Amino acid sequence: MPAVNTLSGQVALVTGAARRIGAAIATQLHSAGANVAIHYRGSAEDALALAESLNAERTNSAATFQADLLDMAQLETLVSRVCDWQSRLDILVNNASSFYPTPPGTITEKQWDDLLGSNLKAPLFLSQAALGALRETRGSIVNIVDIHALRPLKDHTVYGPAKAGLAMLTRSLAKDLAPEIRVNGVAPGAILWPEDDMSEATKQSILRQVPLERAGEPDDIAGCVLYLVRDAAYVTGQIIAVDGGRSVGW
Repeated sequence: MPAVNTLSGQVALVTGAARRIGAAIATQLHSAGANVAIHYRGSAEDALALAESLNAERTNSAATFQADLLDMAQLETLVSRVCDWQSRLDILVNNASSFYPTPPGTITEKQWDDLLGSNLKAPLFLSQAALGALRETRGSIVNIVDIHALRPLKDHTVYGPAKAGLAMLTRSLAKDLAPEIRVNGVAPGAILWPEDDMSEATKQSILRQVPLERAGEPDDIAGCVLYLVRDAAYVTGQIIAVDGGRSVGW
């Protein structure tokens, strides 16, 4: 039987990894053998708890790194700190994201800067900061996009274009960074409901658009990320929808 492909010895930086989908991604990459750099902005307690649980499985296999990704001056420092920790970087997962409605007529410049900054600007400039390290390891980048990069979500007039930009950034970087670095994306559908008390009627309306008739789990996204970084050596420039079939048409 052939040996199971693992990420043993590799180092992954996952942004926004303290909670929700980011934590699931960090956990699955760790389970596959990677050492995981858990980035967070404000969720220090959650980040430390996740690192503690992962280090209980393998000593010094996880560490936390605080940074505000909207502050461009902190991005190169973040990459340097991760490389100082484990002397390499193989995987960058741009997961951190702001998400909230911005109905036309109410949009502020601060909202624009936040949504474009977290969903497009930060992934670009963090990827750029990591280029040297990723080239050395012939590593890969995975961007967490959104199915609404293709089809607009009502009243999310800034978020949607930001994710559409991230989708094009994914393809552009894949072309520009090949053959040394692979760049792909994962586009989640209904995985975790927003934390703003979405009504049950809205949830059911969304689920009626999903051929598999259910919401997904964070591990569904994490499993796709794992595939892209571990098993997809001949895949770059692709964005995989993990949405129960919703993007087929709604």
